[in-house]
Amino acid sequence: MHARSPAAAVADTRSDANPKLVLTALGVVFGDIGTSPLYAFRECLNPEHGVAVSQQNILGLLSLILWSLVLIISIKYVAIVLRADNRGEGGVLALSTLVSSASSNWRVWAPVSAFGVFGAALFFGDGFITPAISVLSAMEGLAVATPRLEHFVLPGAMIILTALFLVQRRGTGAMGRMFGPVTLVWFLTLALLGSRWIVTRPDVVFAINPLYAVQFFVNNGWAGFVVLASVFLAVTGGEALYADMGHFGRPPIRRGWFWIVLPALVLNYFGQGALLLENPSAIANPFYLMAPGWLLPILIVLATAATVIASQAVISGVFSITRQALNLGYLPRLRVAHSSEEEIGQVYVPTLNWLLFAGTMTLIVVFQSSSALAGAYGIAISSTMLIDSILVIMLLHVRRQEPRRRLVMGVLGIVVLIELAFFLSNSLKFDDGGWLPIAVAILAYVLMTTWQEGRRTLNWLVAKEQMPVRDFLALIEREPPHRVAGTAVYLASEAGGMPRALLNNLRFNRVLHQRNVLLTFVRPEMPFVSPENRVEIQQLGEGLCRIIARYGFMETPNVVAALRAAEEAGEPYEPEQTVYVVGRENPVFAVGSGMPLWRKRLFAFMGRNSQLAAIHFGVPSHRLLEVSSQVRL
Repeated sequence: MHARSPAAAVADTRSDANPKLVLTALGVVFGDIGTSPLYAFRECLNPEHGVAVSQQNILGLLSLILWSLVLIISIKYVAIVLRADNRGEGGVLALSTLVSSASSNWRVWAPVSAFGVFGAALFFGDGFITPAISVLSAMEGLAVATPRLEHFVLPGAMIILTALFLVQRRGTGAMGRMFGPVTLVWFLTLALLGSRWIVTRPDVVFAINPLYAVQFFVNNGWAGFVVLASVFLAVTGGEALYADMGHFGRPPIRRGWFWIVLPALVLNYFGQGALLLENPSAIANPFYLMAPGWLLPILIVLATAATVIASQAVISGVFSITRQALNLGYLPRLRVAHSSEEEIGQVYVPTLNWLLFAGTMTLIVVFQSSSALAGAYGIAISSTMLIDSILVIMLLHVRRQEPRRRLVMGVLGIVVLIELAFFLSNSLKFDDGGWLPIAVAILAYVLMTTWQEGRRTLNWLVAKEQMPVRDFLALIEREPPHRVAGTAVYLASEAGGMPRALLNNLRFNRVLHQRNVLLTFVRPEMPFVSPENRVEIQQLGEGLCRIIARYGFMETPNVVAALRAAEEAGEPYEPEQTVYVVGRENPVFAVGSGMPLWRKRLFAFMGRNSQLAAIHFGVPSHRLLEVSSQVRL
């Protein structure tokens, strides 16, 4: 449908001949949804819901889980949403920019932009909860093995997660090579455990009939609707199929889902149901009680490894979406380090890493069990999935030439109704912890929109005061300044007039360099820019040159790299004869105009604590000159 990113293009061309790519995708893409059997079915029959552990209810819940996996994951994400890629990249921000760029109508892109930002904000809320609930659910197997180890569950989970957050700064390349094989063993174990009990109670396969799902609601009424929030736990992590598409491309994700993940999940859930048909008291922890006693210690270790992998995938996802938001202008400059020399998508954001660590530890101490955390889990993810569906429908509406458009929109309309039911059911858990991810999302949304609006206003005020190039050339021709040898590179936020730093240098020092380069980084709404379209050079005359360097939202702009690219295009670059001038605008508040005062103060606080532009854009520090000025905001 669209041009591919470099990584995804390679992935697609090799996927048919290289099963290793499918194996690698297992560890990165399916870690979260693959650990749902640890707690999802158990929570569906939690005594607090008032749903009896009866044959009819067990078959009804299994039918709900099966058809949720088919409709939401197989049909919506794998068959439809994976085709809505933004030049090979997925995720809610990539999707929102794709819809915005497909329409010039502000009535379309304004709400779409808000949807995308709020969807990204919801992902931050999920980033706190997934590591906590996943690792806790695995460690709770210790209490199943022997009650004497129950008091090791909390400290054990905290130690494991502490180690996981500590190794983030070292990169996950070495661990990443282990993720695929370990996850494959995990899914094979899920399938074998479930198959063992399905053979014992083959009547459990009747749950394939969707009428059992309908009968479940008829029998349980309101309690059945409440349980939908627990059923939804079986599909959490499904949004990762779309978010991580840029790393692997579509074919490996589709093959991994249909060949391995879906069969393993269905067999395990049906196996848990068969166990409960045989022994209803096993509802205390049906996943671990499926295993024979001798296998339990090994299973606990394997489950813990699987949840660590799932947590790593979510943490990496938060880092990735942070970089996207930063590059699209929704966040202030943060330090972003590449944690792998082999994978361009692996980045490390220290600030977010330690915020996630603090939040995850707080959740474990406050909630203390995966069952308690289940109340906080689901509302953010159900909102994100609903936003994904709405955005894809809007994209199909804008692109009228898409084949089978009406059919696909009709299917998505049915899925939206199902996801809306999941969202409303999850909303009932608001007082039980569901408020937490929503509060985090609202805070993130306020921060992101405040920064976006503040930067837009600040850039507009600066641009309004800029001198047009024509007037500047006339000025220096009329009053020639003193020229000094060498080149000055001015970072300019807008590719229009003359930057403030250059005008102030001329106004106060009456000096210009022999060559003056105005370097502007432009962010087209695409993940990657091809090398031939990287730079555009404009000769303005009188020793002035403008270089426009384009970088996608999955790329990191760099001053030296941009100047090297311009050199290849014919513009000379002499590093030791060049000084880099970076302007810094300090806002001064004006009451009664523009944003509310509290948002102006928040914007100024974020600006003061952001990474310096010179560091962020890789300006050589030994030849740096910073020029500060005030702007009335």
